[in-house]
Amino acid sequence: WDVVVVGAGIAGCSAAAQLAREGRRVLVLERDVRPQDRIVGELLQPGGFQKLRSLGLGECVEGIDAQPIRGYAIFRDGEDFSVKYPAAEGVSGHSFHHGRFLQRLRWAAHRAGAVLRERSVEGLLNSEGKPWKDGQTVGGVRCRLPGRGEGSEPGDPETVVAPLTLVCDGMYSTLRGRMVKPDIAMPSTFVGLILKDCPLPHPNHGHVVLIDPSPVLLYPISSDCVRCLVDVKGAAALTAAKGGLEAHLREHVCPQLPVSLRAAFLESLKGGRIRSMPNKLMPAEPIRHAGALLLGDSFNMRHPLTGGGMTVALHDTELLCNMLRPLVDFHDPVLTSQKTQAFHTARKPWASTINTLANALYAVFCRSGKKWEDAMQVACFDYLRKGGWYAAGPISLLAGLNPSPFVLVMHFFMVALYGVARVLLPLPTPGAFLLALQLLWGALGIIVPIVRGEGFVRVFLPFLAPDPKLRGNALSVRSLAPAAALLVVLGAAAWNRRELLSASGPRT
Repeated sequence: WDVVVVGAGIAGCSAAAQLAREGRRVLVLERDVRPQDRIVGELLQPGGFQKLRSLGLGECVEGIDAQPIRGYAIFRDGEDFSVKYPAAEGVSGHSFHHGRFLQRLRWAAHRAGAVLRERSVEGLLNSEGKPWKDGQTVGGVRCRLPGRGEGSEPGDPETVVAPLTLVCDGMYSTLRGRMVKPDIAMPSTFVGLILKDCPLPHPNHGHVVLIDPSPVLLYPISSDCVRCLVDVKGAAALTAAKGGLEAHLREHVCPQLPVSLRAAFLESLKGGRIRSMPNKLMPAEPIRHAGALLLGDSFNMRHPLTGGGMTVALHDTELLCNMLRPLVDFHDPVLTSQKTQAFHTARKPWASTINTLANALYAVFCRSGKKWEDAMQVACFDYLRKGGWYAAGPISLLAGLNPSPFVLVMHFFMVALYGVARVLLPLPTPGAFLLALQLLWGALGIIVPIVRGEGFVRVFLPFLAPDPKLRGNALSVRSLAPAAALLVVLGAAAWNRRELLSASGPRT
C-alpha cells in the first residue's frame, strides 16, 4: 500500500477518497464499519461544505434528508435575534444524522478506489516490520480482525506495510498517546436529545440558548427531527442516577428554554433515550515522526459549541493532500516529512482561529454568577444583535469562511470594550470602574490562555515559527507576540471609538 489510514471517520474517509482518486493505493482500517449513531458531528458549517466540495465529496450531503443551515439564532433571558451567513459566499451549512453522512463518505472513498477493511489496529510498526519506537520511521501498523459477540475471539495478528500512515481514529484515539503527550481538557459534557416534529423559532438556523449555567444548542438533523444538546458542566448531574439527570433537565433546563420548545423537550424526556458525550479540548501539537501523521480529532479538538470540528478536519485533509500531490510516491521519508512539517505550519492560523473562537465563545456563553462575566455575555449578545459589520465578522469566523486570527482577536476585544462602555456610561462610578477593570482583565484571562495553548507565533506569525528541534530560535521570535497582541488591541479600541462615545449606558 502507498497509504494506510487508521479510522474511517470524516478525516480518514475524505483523505482516503482524495488520495485514491490520485492513483494512490490506499487501505482504510476501521474497527467497526457498522453505521455510527453519535450525538455530535451533525452540523457542517459553510466553510466545511466548501472544503467538502473541493475534495469532490459535495454529493455526500444529498439523499440523507440533510437540512440547509443559513445562520444562527441566539436567545437570552426572553430576547432573541438571528444572524445569517454572508450571502456573498453563496453557500449554506448542512445538518444531518451523523451516521448517514459518514456512510456516504465511506461509499465515496470506496468508489474512488480505496479499500476498507474492518480491523482493530494495535500498534505502529517501524520500517523493518517490528514494533515501532520513538525516533524510528513508521512503516505500517499491526492489526487484527475484532471479535464480534459473546465468546468470539479476535482474529490473528496482521501486518500492514505502507510508507505513510495517517492516524485518524478520532477523539478516543488508541495510537495518539504513543506518538505525542497530548494536553487534553474536558470542560463539560453534552447531553443529547432528539425533539420530534418540533418547528424551531427560526427555520433553517442553528439555535444557541444562553441559559444558566451553560448553553443549549438546537438544530434540525432531518425534516422531522431536531437535535438538542444540553451542555452540562462538571460531573455531578451525570454521575447521579438516571432520575437525577432527568430531574436536572426537567426542572432546571426546560424552564429556561423558549416556550415553544418546552413541550417537545419534555416529551423527549419521557422517551427515556438520554445520551451523553464528553467535550474535549486538545491543541494540535506538531508531530515529527517520519512516515506517520495525525489527522482529525485524534490530532486537534475544540469545544463543539460552534460545530467547527468537521470544518477543521476537512480543511486539514484538503491542505495535506494538496501538499502531498507533487510527490510521486512516499518512499523517501525525508521528502515526505518535509511536506508533513510544512503542513503543520500552514494549517495553524486557519485551524487555530476556529479553535480559539469555539473555546472563547464557550467561556463567554457560560455563567458562574460573577458580575463581569454577566456583563461580558450581555455585551456579546448586544454586539452581535447590532447586525451589519458587527455581526458579519464574527459570523464569517463561525462559518469557517474567513478564519483570520487578527479578525477574531479584534472583534473579541471590541466586544470587551463595548462592554466597558456599557458599564461606564452614562455616569461612571467607583463600582463601575472596578467592574470595567474586572471585565477587561477577565477578557484577557479568556483569550490569552487559549491562544497561548495554540502558540502565539504559530498563530499570528507562522512563517517565523521555529522547528521544535531548533529551540534556540524560539525566544527572539516569541518576543514579537506581545507587540502583535498590543497592536490588535489598539486597533480594536480605535475602531470601537464611535461605540464608546455613543453607548447608551447599562441595560436596565
